[in-house]
Amino acid sequence: MNIIKKHPLKEIGTGFIPEKFLPQGKDEYYIRKRQLGESISHRHLSAHEIEVLVKNANSADDWNSIYVTDHFDPKLVKNNQFHGLIRIGDLESLYLEFHDIPLPVGIYNSNIISSDLGSNVSINNVNLLSHYIIENEVILLNINELVTTNYAKFGNGIIKEGEDESIRIWVEIANENGGRRVLPFDGMTAGDAWLWSRYRDRTALLDKLKSLTQNSFDKKRGYYGRIGTGSVLKHCRILKDVYVGSNAYIKGSNKLKNLTINSCAESPTQIGEGVELVNGIIGYGCHIFYGVSAVRFVMDDHTNLKYGARLINSFLGNNSTISCCEVLNALIYPGHEQHHNSSFLCASTILGQSNMASGATIGSNHNSRGNDGEIFAGRGFWPGLSTSLKHNCRFASFNLLVKGAYPAEIDNPLPFSLVSNDESHNCLNIIPAYWFRYNMYALARNAWKYANRDKRLEKKHLIIFDYLAPDTVNEIFRAMEIIRTLVEETRDYQQQKIYATAHEFLCGENIPTLNADNIESGKRSVIILKPCEAYRVYRDMLLLFAVKTLVTSKIDARVILKTIHGCKKRSDWENVGGQLIRKTQVKKLLEGIEKDRVNSWEGIHDFYLREALEYPKDLVDHAFSTLKELFQLEKMEENENSLQGIFHRSLEINRNLDEKCYASRSKDYSNPFRNITYSSDIERDAVVGRLDDDSFIVKNREDTQALEDLIKEYL
Repeated sequence: MNIIKKHPLKEIGTGFIPEKFLPQGKDEYYIRKRQLGESISHRHLSAHEIEVLVKNANSADDWNSIYVTDHFDPKLVKNNQFHGLIRIGDLESLYLEFHDIPLPVGIYNSNIISSDLGSNVSINNVNLLSHYIIENEVILLNINELVTTNYAKFGNGIIKEGEDESIRIWVEIANENGGRRVLPFDGMTAGDAWLWSRYRDRTALLDKLKSLTQNSFDKKRGYYGRIGTGSVLKHCRILKDVYVGSNAYIKGSNKLKNLTINSCAESPTQIGEGVELVNGIIGYGCHIFYGVSAVRFVMDDHTNLKYGARLINSFLGNNSTISCCEVLNALIYPGHEQHHNSSFLCASTILGQSNMASGATIGSNHNSRGNDGEIFAGRGFWPGLSTSLKHNCRFASFNLLVKGAYPAEIDNPLPFSLVSNDESHNCLNIIPAYWFRYNMYALARNAWKYANRDKRLEKKHLIIFDYLAPDTVNEIFRAMEIIRTLVEETRDYQQQKIYATAHEFLCGENIPTLNADNIESGKRSVIILKPCEAYRVYRDMLLLFAVKTLVTSKIDARVILKTIHGCKKRSDWENVGGQLIRKTQVKKLLEGIEKDRVNSWEGIHDFYLREALEYPKDLVDHAFSTLKELFQLEKMEENENSLQGIFHRSLEINRNLDEKCYASRSKDYSNPFRNITYSSDIERDAVVGRLDDDSFIVKNREDTQALEDLIKEYL
C-alpha cells in the first residue's frame, strides 16, 4: 500500500495520517469542493510572518488574502508567488517519506493562484498551481501545470450553466457511428453502460438516463479541483480539470485532462510515465502506465492499462487488463484480458471473462457501406492467435475461435464451442460442448481465477463467474433444440425406426457431422462435428447444474419433488454488467426509469443490489425449471425413483468432470514434445511443478468431493 510516512526532520517517527483538512468559505468566482469533516480555523498573517515570507523571496498580490493556521511556520515557504485567495494549513518541521525518498514539508519555488493547501504538504517546483484544494500530506514535485478551469466537469458527461449542448462529452461504445453512445459519470458500472447502449428503441428511456446523469451533478460553474490526502504527484507536465482521490500516485504523466481519478488507501490508483488521458473516469485501484493513451473512456475499479495501450470511446469493466494493443468503441464487461500489441478490438460488446490472443483482429472489417458494424460476444469469448472477424458477428458464451481469417459474418448460438475456419475444405467447423470434452481444466480454472481476482471493495454488481449459470443453461437448452431440429432433417434419423424422438436418437446414436444453416453468411457449408456426443454432454451439464444448485441450497428431497410438479417454466435472463438478472425484472426497471419511479443512478444501483439478494432464490427456481424440463425430455415420471436416478447420475457426471479436468492438464506432462527441453521428468517438475501438486487440481478435487458428499446425503 502506498502511504506517505511523516517524520521529524532529525528523527524518524511513526507513520500518521490526520483527519482531512477542509477549507472554509469560497471566493467570488469559484466554489471550493469539500466533504464533511473537521475544519481548521484560519487567520490573517502576522506582521512577523509577512516579514519572514518576504525575506524568503515570496511575493503576493495582497498579503491580506493569505490565511494560515496557528501551526504555520513561515520559514518553510520559500521563493513562491501567491495570487488571489490562499489558505494554508499547518506547516511543521517535518519531512514526508514516500518510496524511501524524503521530501521536506513546505512550499518551495512555486506559483500558486487561489488555492487551499492542507496541513504538512510538500510542494516544490510547481510552475502553476491554480484553483485547487490540496489536502493533507500531499507531495507535489516538479509539475508544469496543475489548474482547474471555471467550467471543470472532471470527466462527467454534463454541461455547465451557459454551455451549449454540442460540447457535452459522450463515449461512443459498441458502435463506431455513435448510435450506442452513453454519457460517462463517476460511479458508472458496466451494467449502466449496457442498459443505456442496448435499448435504443426506447427514446423515453434514453432521455431519462441523460436527464438523471445531468441532474446528478451541480450545473454551477467554479468547482475546484482536488488532490486527496496522501497523494503523490511528481515529474508531471499538465494536469487540467483533474479530481484526484486520496493516496494516488501519479508520476511522469504527459497530459491528464478532464478526469476523475478515484483512489483510497485500500485501493490506491497509480498513473505512470508517458501517460496521456483525456475525458475519462478512472475507478479505484487502477494502474495506468508506460505510454498509455486514453480518450473518452471509463475504467471501472481495479483495471489496468499498460505498455502503450490505446483505449478510445470505450468502457473497461472491473478486474480487466489491456496492454500494448488498441481498443476502440468497445463495451467490455469484467474479467477481460488483452495483452499483445498486435491485437485489435473495435465496435464490440464483450460480456467478460474473455481473452484476446496475439494478432486477433476483432471487428476491423466492415461489411456495410459505413462504419456501423458490431460484434456481440457472450462471456468466455476467446479468439485465438491471428483471428480476424468481420462485422456483424454474434457468439454464445464460451466460444473459442481457432486461428484464421473468417471471411463472413457468424451467428453461433452453440455455447462452449470450438469454432474453426477450415480453408482446405471451404467450410466452417464447430465442435459444440468442446470445453467440457477437451479442455475442462481451463474452463474450471478460469471460473475460479476470475472470482479469486475480484478485488473490488464496493461490489455494485454480483458478478457471476460460474460457467454453469442461468444464462449458459438457457443457451444450452437452445443449442439442444437446434441440434434436435437439424437431426430431424437428416436421412439417418428419418430412415430409422428405433427412436421415437430426436432426443432419444441423439442420446443413443453417434453420427459424425450435421450440416447447419443460418450460422455463417455465405454459401459455404457449416459443419457441426460430433453432435451426438455434444448433445449428451449438454444434457449432463444441465442435470449437474440443477442438482448442484439444489443440494448446495439444502433443499429437502420431498420439497424438490413437490416443487417440480408445480414449478414455472424457465425464465429468460439478461447479463447486466456481469450480473445475471431475470429479464422480467430488467423490464420493470426500464419502465420504472421511464415513469420516474427510479430517478437517479443511485436508485438503479440499488436495483442491482436488491436483485443480487434475490439471485440465490432465482437460481433455485431456475434449477427446478431445468430439472422439470429434463424430466420431460427424458419422459421420466416425476417420482422418487426418478429423482434418485438423477442423483446417482449427477455423481457420475461430477466425477467425470474432475477426471477430465485432470486429464486435460496431464496432456501437458504426457506429450513427448512438451518434454523435449527437459533432460528428465525430475527437471521438468522442478521447472513447472508436479502435476499432482497443481494447486487448482487439488482445489478442484476438494470441491468435487464436497459436492459428492452433499449429493450422497440425498441417496
